[in-house]
Amino acid sequence: MSDQPDSPLVRRPLDAAGLEQALIRPSSWWQDVRVTHESPSTNAELAALARAGLPEGTLVTTDHQTAGRGRLDRTWEMPRYSAVAVSILVRPPVDAQRWTWLPLLTGTAVVAAVRQAGVEARLKWPNDVVVDDRKLAGILVERVDTPTGPAAVVGCGINVSVTPEEIGVPNATSLTHEGSPTAERTGLVSEYARAFEAVYAAWVRADGDADRGLRASYEHICSTVGREVSVEFPDGTRLEGTAVGIDAQGRLEVSTGGEVSVVSAGDITHLRPRT
Repeated sequence: MSDQPDSPLVRRPLDAAGLEQALIRPSSWWQDVRVTHESPSTNAELAALARAGLPEGTLVTTDHQTAGRGRLDRTWEMPRYSAVAVSILVRPPVDAQRWTWLPLLTGTAVVAAVRQAGVEARLKWPNDVVVDDRKLAGILVERVDTPTGPAAVVGCGINVSVTPEEIGVPNATSLTHEGSPTAERTGLVSEYARAFEAVYAAWVRADGDADRGLRASYEHICSTVGREVSVEFPDGTRLEGTAVGIDAQGRLEVSTGGEVSVVSAGDITHLRPRT
């Protein structure tokens, strides 16, 4: 890992024109790319645009997100130019029961992008992007009801050059802290967007059936499967066991005493192997 000062290449504004040129082309899936100087929440901003009728393939990103939200309504803010906050609007033409795979497929796209930046990341179920259990990125997908039908806003935040001192929470990291030689924000957004487009298109072609490739791809890069885990549920109860797989709905399968339970929501802690 590296603690070197951030270079001007890392902490500088996003290149809005370059990003639009990279994504919006004839016959491209991308329809609109919006880059703002500052935003309380790119997810909230894009949800409003979705209700106003903007199409699938709209992307919103910002140089400084001041009130980002994560799972369980946790909020966060990072120094300007130190992270990537991206939200993408989708209107999946698949059974709504299969939308549970949206956060997981987004995780596979983020992993692909940060690996291109030289960091060997993996996924902690359901959609935390980690490096040796240090959190590098998080994902939040929100359903939005619009006049033209249901949509989803797919948000992700990636720590690019933020330092451990700036993060201020344990077990978090950034691309530069992990030694990335190419942690440049505009290129990272572009790489993530292309990866997302590819995995989302494949999922739609499969009618949202994760057993037609997505589940296997997810399990291959999931660091939770095969680990001893502790699950804390929203009501405060806990379950400990071995994570043995991901079911057809994207839920975590945990084996305890020969019985397998499925987990749809909860805080996961990776435990050290029992001796």
